[in-house]
Amino acid sequence: MSARPNQARRTIAFVAGLALVSLGIVACGSDEATSGLPASTPQTSANNSTTTAPGSKPSAKPPTGKPTVESTTAIALDEPIDLVVRPGDDRLWVAERAGTVRRLTLADNGLTLRRDGDPVLDITDQTTTDAERGLLGIAFSENGDTLFVSHTDLNGNSRLASYAIQDDAVQASTRKVLLAVNQPYPNHNGGHIALGPDGKLWFGLGDGGAADDPQARAQNPSTLLGKVVRLDPTGGDPEIVISGVRNPWRFSFDTDGSLWIGDVGQNRWEEVDHLQAGDIDGTNLGWSGLEGTHDNPNVDTAGRSGENPIPPVFEYSHDDGNCSITGGFVYRGKDIPSLLGAYLFADYCAGRVRALRVGSDNRLAAEYDLDVSVSAPVSFGADARGEAYVLSGDGTIVRLVDAG
Repeated sequence: MSARPNQARRTIAFVAGLALVSLGIVACGSDEATSGLPASTPQTSANNSTTTAPGSKPSAKPPTGKPTVESTTAIALDEPIDLVVRPGDDRLWVAERAGTVRRLTLADNGLTLRRDGDPVLDITDQTTTDAERGLLGIAFSENGDTLFVSHTDLNGNSRLASYAIQDDAVQASTRKVLLAVNQPYPNHNGGHIALGPDGKLWFGLGDGGAADDPQARAQNPSTLLGKVVRLDPTGGDPEIVISGVRNPWRFSFDTDGSLWIGDVGQNRWEEVDHLQAGDIDGTNLGWSGLEGTHDNPNVDTAGRSGENPIPPVFEYSHDDGNCSITGGFVYRGKDIPSLLGAYLFADYCAGRVRALRVGSDNRLAAEYDLDVSVSAPVSFGADARGEAYVLSGDGTIVRLVDAG
C-alpha cells in the first residue's frame, strides 16, 4: 500500500537523515561461508548448526536449515515506528513517529490487525519528524500500569517520559520526564527503550550525530551520548552500561538475559552485537575508532575504541544496496517452528529480512536470507504469543508466517 504524500515526505526525510546527514548510517549483508574464526569474531555466513532455545527445555530436534518464512500485510498506519505488548493485554500498542500511540486488535482470521479506536496518546505538539526525530520508542512497566515514551522534543533533544495508565486509558496529565539529553545534531538520536530482565529501564542513545562522532562522545564517560544506559523506572540518575555505540537502532533481550543490538554503521559496515547476560555491564563496542571490526579510516583511532572492545557477532558491508541495520529480536513464537531461536534483523535500504543463529560459544552458527522483502523496514515487534511483525517506513506492518 502506498504511503500518503505527507507520510512519504517524512519517510524521505528520515532516510535522508540516515543516509545523507550522517554520511552513511546504513549497511549490507554477505552470504559467504567462513570458518576457523575465534569466538565472537564476526562471520558472514553459515552452516546449519543451531542452539537450543535459551531459557527453555532443550528440544530433542532443534531447528536446523533455512527457516521457511513468508509475510502477509497485517495493517497500514501512518509511519509506525515501534510495536509492543502491554502486560496482561492481548492487544498490540504501536507508536507512530509523528507522535501518536494507538492500540491494535488481532482480527478473527488471526493474521490481520485493526485499529482499536482513537490514539490513546497524542504528543504531536511536542515533537517533530525532521531528520531522524520524532516519537522513537515505547515500553511498559512490568505490571503494565505505566507507559514509557522516548521522543525528541521540538528542539530535537531526547526525552524519556512516563505516563500512568488508569482504567485502560493513558493519563496524559501524569507525564513525568525521567531523562532529558541534549542532542547536538539532528541525527543519531537512538531512542529505543526496553524494560530489562533486571526490572530497569534501558535506553539507547546515539553518538549525537554528524559523521564519525566528531567530538568522540561515544568513548567519553562524561556524556550519555553513544551509550546504552539504564535507570530505575520511577526515575533517578542513569547508569552507563555499554559504551562505544554509534546509533543503536533497536536492541532486545532474549529469554536467557542476553542482549542483542543492531548498531548502525558509518560508510562501510553494519553490525549485530550479542552480549551474554553476565558480560553486558561495562562493555565497550569500539565506536568511533572501529566500525564493526574495521579501523575507521576517517578518524585518528587513538583513544577512539576503548579498552578491549567487544567485536560484533556479525557484520555486513554496504554492498548490494545495504545502508542501515534495523535490529530485531530472537523469535520465540510457535507458528514458525523452523525460525525458533533465530535472531531477526533487516536492512533499511535493501529491505531483506534476515536471521542469525549463534552457538553456545556465542559464535555465529548460521545466517539466512529469509526471502522476505519489506519496504524500508524500521522496526520489529512481537505479539503476546511471540509472533513476529516487521514495521515498514511506507506505513505497512507485515506479519511473518510459516511458509512450510
